[in-house]
Amino acid sequence: MTSPSRLADLRRFYDLLARLESNLGEMRNLAKCSARSGWPERGVYFFCEHGETRSGSGAGFRVVRVGTHAITKGSKTKLWGRLAQHKGTADLGGNNRGSVFRLLVGAALSAKDSNLSIPTWGKGRYSQAIRETEHLLETAVSRYIGSMPLLWLSIQDAPSPDSRRKYIERNSIALLSQASLEQGLRIDPPSDSWLGLSCPHADVRRSGLWNCDHVNETYAPEFLDELEHHIPE
Repeated sequence: MTSPSRLADLRRFYDLLARLESNLGEMRNLAKCSARSGWPERGVYFFCEHGETRSGSGAGFRVVRVGTHAITKGSKTKLWGRLAQHKGTADLGGNNRGSVFRLLVGAALSAKDSNLSIPTWGKGRYSQAIRETEHLLETAVSRYIGSMPLLWLSIQDAPSPDSRRKYIERNSIALLSQASLEQGLRIDPPSDSWLGLSCPHADVRRSGLWNCDHVNETYAPEFLDELEHHIPE
């Protein structure tokens, strides 16, 4: 039997994201975004994915990745800078060594299609030769991630591992993750065709998320109050 409290928390989480979407006006597809799209300096982002819908907590998109940036003291990384690393370059290339999101999606794509398999993926130092060898797979990754709708939440706190952004990221992932739930108790599990099920990283397959960190942790329900605090009425 599904935990009533977890189900209620998931419903509240998605209700808050619906309010965030209403405030923002709409979700954006990463491929259509640029530095000029209007971003806060710092924030938390939530990626959804076409074909991935909620099945236990309500209707609509299922969040498939949560992330933030600038979680070390002195970091200068801005929200768009992090999203740009996930998006890739103007020629649809990218660098999976600078984005775990790209690394995981590429690993899943190459596991599903041997024609895309690259032995250097995620290994060694980036070089011009590596760039040319990996470009086909990087292009496939850019197209895949670029099609994903996303929401973003502005939280202008200082770079720190104890930031409010990190707190919301960590607990959102732990709440959304299927990793600690038995098969029959999962809420909003991934579809049978979700690419992540082909990912060689077990945490992705088990969690139903393009995340590895925090997927095996326990969430603190009170984080939802913090999330709500940062979403205007």
